[in-house]
Amino acid sequence: MSPLSDRQRDELHKSLLDYLQSCGYEDSARALRLDAGLDDIKLDPTAKYAGLLEKKWTSVIRLQRKVMELESKNSQLSSELSTPAMATKRHNTAHFLPSLPKHTLSGHRSAVVALSFHPKFVLLASASDDCSVKIWDWDVGECERTLKGHTKAVLDVDYDATGTLLASCSSDTSIKLWDALGEYSNTKTLYGHDESVSCVRFLSDSNTNTLISCGRDESIRFWDVHTGYCTRSIHPHSDWIRVVLPSDDSSLLATASSDQTAMVVDTATGTTVSELRGHEHVVESVAWAPTTSIANIHQLIGESGTGSNRDNRASGSASTNGIPNNKTHSQSQSQSRNRYLATASRDKSVKLWDTSSFQCVYTFNGHDNWVKSIVFHPAGTHLLSCSEDKSIKIWDLATGRCTRTIEAAHRNFVNTLSWGRQAMPEVGVSKSMGLGKNNNNNLNRRFSMPHPPPTMRSMSSGDVLRSVHQREEEKEEHTVIRPLNVIASASSDGTIKIWTP
Repeated sequence: MSPLSDRQRDELHKSLLDYLQSCGYEDSARALRLDAGLDDIKLDPTAKYAGLLEKKWTSVIRLQRKVMELESKNSQLSSELSTPAMATKRHNTAHFLPSLPKHTLSGHRSAVVALSFHPKFVLLASASDDCSVKIWDWDVGECERTLKGHTKAVLDVDYDATGTLLASCSSDTSIKLWDALGEYSNTKTLYGHDESVSCVRFLSDSNTNTLISCGRDESIRFWDVHTGYCTRSIHPHSDWIRVVLPSDDSSLLATASSDQTAMVVDTATGTTVSELRGHEHVVESVAWAPTTSIANIHQLIGESGTGSNRDNRASGSASTNGIPNNKTHSQSQSQSRNRYLATASRDKSVKLWDTSSFQCVYTFNGHDNWVKSIVFHPAGTHLLSCSEDKSIKIWDLATGRCTRTIEAAHRNFVNTLSWGRQAMPEVGVSKSMGLGKNNNNNLNRRFSMPHPPPTMRSMSSGDVLRSVHQREEEKEEHTVIRPLNVIASASSDGTIKIWTP
């Protein structure tokens, strides 16, 4: 019995017939028409099956090559982990910081303004002013597909925590949801914003049915992705809201606005927890500091709070508008988890804020033009920023110094930075070890690509990965998950660069 459905079988026959006729194999084409009952079929050169056979074949070859690379890297990693001396050496490796790009991805016809890594696979989504979203295999540096549907510039993209949905938003005032497990079909289009939608973000794992968005209409909207309805909206700013970013536990939202302020908003109630004032121009980006950075930030504050450096702490001010006098216990817990926040502005500075005191505790100065995006190192050691001065700067969180500047990182404005969300299983280590303080040094390790789990989305040649899946299942009980080091940057020059160790 054929494993193909009737629709799949019909599509295969038509793609075979299309291939034979395009190659001039008329006798074979006639024989296929007769045997497959396709005598009355007229091929449409614009149909889905046109050229499908060649596409599937090249996909199989590419995936087979990737499987061979995976097996080689897996063997090498297993060998390294079985050698105590090598394992000790890896513990002392310096934290990965970008230096030279692995790939430069070209394909967009205009500025690339936003990026989002898939949480499980080696895929990267990019949003561009050319009205399209592209899906890339960042490990091999190839474009997998292009998503079209927006009629104006696409301003942001975001995968949900499970990797099943991709959201995009645009200057056409719409938000689109794409099926990331299938063929990236557009499953829903959400309308409600009155002007450009500048940012979309899914809430954390337990709330993947909720999407938040913000835009030029000064609103933040909450959406039920199952129904496509807007469930509520809030208006914390007096001008264009550029970014809205949930904390890791989704209890708080950080926002950046053209009104030169950043705000912290309670997700559940929509009330403003704090208003952060100190920037002298549009605030372009915000980033929550990971808990791994707290020790380094405390050291930074200690150094900057004495002697001549004390002025750095006073370079920003904060307002506590909207803060209730009697905070609840849950709010205190939330603030302890999300204590520090960084903001980037067109005033060429990056500021670090203590959300428990609503004060600017440090200002990073050094860029020569608007600072467009910031991201914390997962190990909590550094803060990375990119700017319209075409550079990427790397700041030491313990000292506040710029330790590295990548000049001319792109040929035009660097618009965004994104750190990979993939997790890499480290074979041969018990899960009971966890990811405690003593394991922070391991965050910088460069592992081979994460192997897709058995629930991997359907692909034309997905069967070739079956043996890899089986081996990974056998190792699962002895695996601890660690972050994979990869950074992507995007520019107005229309390119994306992939930075790996």
